[in-house]
Amino acid sequence: MADDEIEIDAQGENSYLVVQPSELEDVRTFVTVSPEVMDRLGSDDEEDVVRRTVLFLRKHQEVADFPEVIDLEDVIAGYDDYLESMATAD
Repeated sequence: MADDEIEIDAQGENSYLVVQPSELEDVRTFVTVSPEVMDRLGSDDEEDVVRRTVLFLRKHQEVADFPEVIDLEDVIAGYDDYLESMATAD
């Protein structure tokens, strides 16, 4: 699945709705991004961080298995290679 199939819509401050097509139906996930996470990642482009996070998570799970809500703090805590992956250019 190409990353241009990922729709990202801002839902207010630090919150994004991500819509990804899957075999049966579109998968909708709300992603929250805190200023602290953005500082840790050294980025000021929240939408880019959300997109790159979704692409990272796709390497670890099927789109159909994405949860309804993702907090980037939880991703950092759950994946040892997340910060390193986000620091390297794709």
